[in-house]
Amino acid sequence: MISVVCVYNNENILNNWLLKSLKNQTVEFELIKIDNTRNTFKSAAKALNYGGKKAKGKYIMFVHQDVDLSSNTFLEEVEKVLDELPNLGIAGVAGKKDEKGVMTVIKHGDPPKLAGEIYIDKPTEVQTLDECLVIIPKSVFSKLQFDEKCCDSWHLYTVDYCLSQARLGLSAYVIPMFVYHKFTGASNKSRFQTILSLGSLPDGYYQTLGKLLKKHKNHVNRVYTTTGDWSTSYPLILQRTGFLAKGGLKLLLRGSG
Repeated sequence: MISVVCVYNNENILNNWLLKSLKNQTVEFELIKIDNTRNTFKSAAKALNYGGKKAKGKYIMFVHQDVDLSSNTFLEEVEKVLDELPNLGIAGVAGKKDEKGVMTVIKHGDPPKLAGEIYIDKPTEVQTLDECLVIIPKSVFSKLQFDEKCCDSWHLYTVDYCLSQARLGLSAYVIPMFVYHKFTGASNKSRFQTILSLGSLPDGYYQTLGKLLKKHKNHVNRVYTTTGDWSTSYPLILQRTGFLAKGGLKLLLRGSG
């Protein structure tokens, strides 16, 4: 059985997307909803650890509120896939292992488009996974939870988990299971704001990223994520400044947002 854990801040989105797609699943599952409409939890790691510790299933699926599983047999099929994966530490539906691009079969946005550059047709080992949907065996989660100190925001908690489970000798996989993710991850910063803040991602992302790179610098030379690739050998501020040299000026010349 799979335990489905979702922290939500909008009940309408939760009902219209994730819960609607769970309604007619062909197998039994456990649903653990974590209400964060009043900002009870200040980080994803803390909220998901709270939910994950309650889970009773063989596998724990941590999923965003705006994900549509797109098939009534999703949970049944994904459990069969997971049972065949050797040395499984964590699996997800989008991830990255090198500079070649994001590996996935999922779609996002409106109109829907592939949420990556590389379409996969079999489970594939990666370095890190996107956080929209990941699944961790309960036996693994009982030994390793999300790092609430390093990831004290709503960003990079799955990236950190993937790197941490690898240090235990486990593997992270992207699996070819289709879902639709409504959110595209697009920045709401203007072009000027993007340049001034040395990046389009939220400030909390970069704050967590700095701690993550320091945590794992003795184990990996480069961290590949679905939102960018980062060296553990060079100061983050220099890498962010590099954004301005590579693309920020062109962005500015196209006009303010």
